[in-house]
Amino acid sequence: MSITIDEKKESGVEGTACMMTMSLEEVARSVGGVIIGCGTDRSSEESRAAVKDAEATSVVSDSRRIRPGSVFVAIRGERVDGHRFVATAGRSGAVAAIVSSPVVDADVPQIRVENTVEALGALARHNIERRRSCPDAFNVIGITGSVGKTTTKDLLKALLGSIDETVAPVGSFNNEIGLPLTALEVNERTRFLIAEMGANHVGEIAHLTTIVPPDIAVVLKVGVAHLGEFGSVERIAQAKSEIVRGLVDSGTAVLNADDERVAAMAAIVGERELWFGVEHHDDRRTELEVRDVTVDSHDRASFILRRNAAGSEGSWVTLGIPGRHNVINALAAATVAFRCGMDVDDIARILGGVRSISPHRMAVSTVGNDGVDFTLIDDSFNANPDSMKAGIDGLRNWNGTEENAPFRVAVLGAMLELGAGERDLHRQIGEYAARQGIDAVIVVGSASDEHLEGLAAAMADGARDAGAGARDACSVDLVRDVADAAGKVRDYARRRPGTVVLLKGSHASGLSTLAERWNRERLTL
Repeated sequence: MSITIDEKKESGVEGTACMMTMSLEEVARSVGGVIIGCGTDRSSEESRAAVKDAEATSVVSDSRRIRPGSVFVAIRGERVDGHRFVATAGRSGAVAAIVSSPVVDADVPQIRVENTVEALGALARHNIERRRSCPDAFNVIGITGSVGKTTTKDLLKALLGSIDETVAPVGSFNNEIGLPLTALEVNERTRFLIAEMGANHVGEIAHLTTIVPPDIAVVLKVGVAHLGEFGSVERIAQAKSEIVRGLVDSGTAVLNADDERVAAMAAIVGERELWFGVEHHDDRRTELEVRDVTVDSHDRASFILRRNAAGSEGSWVTLGIPGRHNVINALAAATVAFRCGMDVDDIARILGGVRSISPHRMAVSTVGNDGVDFTLIDDSFNANPDSMKAGIDGLRNWNGTEENAPFRVAVLGAMLELGAGERDLHRQIGEYAARQGIDAVIVVGSASDEHLEGLAAAMADGARDAGAGARDACSVDLVRDVADAAGKVRDYARRRPGTVVLLKGSHASGLSTLAERWNRERLTL
């Protein structure tokens, strides 16, 4: 997984991690580092006293988040080298900086290591070991899957947070930087740590589980996200199974019975598995089941949640977030919460109370400016074929009343890392959108990137071909940037009151930037 560190947007949690309190000597030992002093502004005696007396209470990789007691980890990223900010770390209150090369004239103790990213992971591992040594109960829940990780994490945080203090990442911080920073929020009061784990290559999740071995490992789905990086769906399944192999000795795997590749992972843990599933809850004898799933006019799912046992009564759940596909994510979170001691009534109540999750994931708002307004479904965080279809389904289900159906516009961007078959997959998504009753498809390409432009063109061609000859065929536009897409949307919204717009595409498509711009024009949530 490549490392990108930016002082404006680091690959870690938002905020400052509050870990178990440690001396600088303990920090240095845990990372295999050497303390090399405080720079030239103090005498040797003052330097030794500063090191001896200092206590580390938090860890950051963004210098703007330093506060008294922080350890600043200087990471060399693709765009920014954290060593540039070591000199200011002491003045901001840091008690030490972890560096791979000494920074001259920095008035702060420095702990020199070979690799600061590996040191960050080692410090997080030590922090978790310290917490496990405490007498109070503590559990790590790891979550992985090709889609749904962050939504499931957000729902599970709401559930477990109602029981006791719960730490979970902000957004989708699930790599070798984000996960350790999240683990370094754990302290002696923490009851649950939710660790989201992502990967672009075989072996990455295995590495993450060496830092934070889970007590419970949730596997949601094996899809085709990052297919181009992995090479095959089988290798994606292999990568996702690493979270199950990384369980602590007595750990439990929570597996999706509706996905055959996930279900096959039960062989790794023997009888230490729990099942969840909408379609196969009877086949695998899940602990919980959902019945009578319906979707309202705003694509919010309702269902009965109950124990999968004879005579069990259920509780009615109406999810506060849109997307029928979130039923399986909610069920995964509910299964973990049930295992952790929550009863079904409380689970149902809290799931219904979650109205917002991490940004750019089926977030609904009303955008208005200059007398033109429309409903925005912002699902622009990222995209793969599974999540594209789920977003399009959500737009299709946003139907108002039959007599006053909205004008539905799908603004779609390219999907990346899909391998040799990427153009066919883009064509298929275009076809899918056209066949779901979407009124207009706007595909965003690129005037400067031939690869993105080619993928967008394939998607637009698929939509056009699927609607060819149909009397009510959707309108299809291929545009070169998000500004052109915004103009098209406003033209539609001006002519069609009640327009509903879906934004869905990869980071490279720029649709999340457009979503942020539109959200500054938001009228109501």
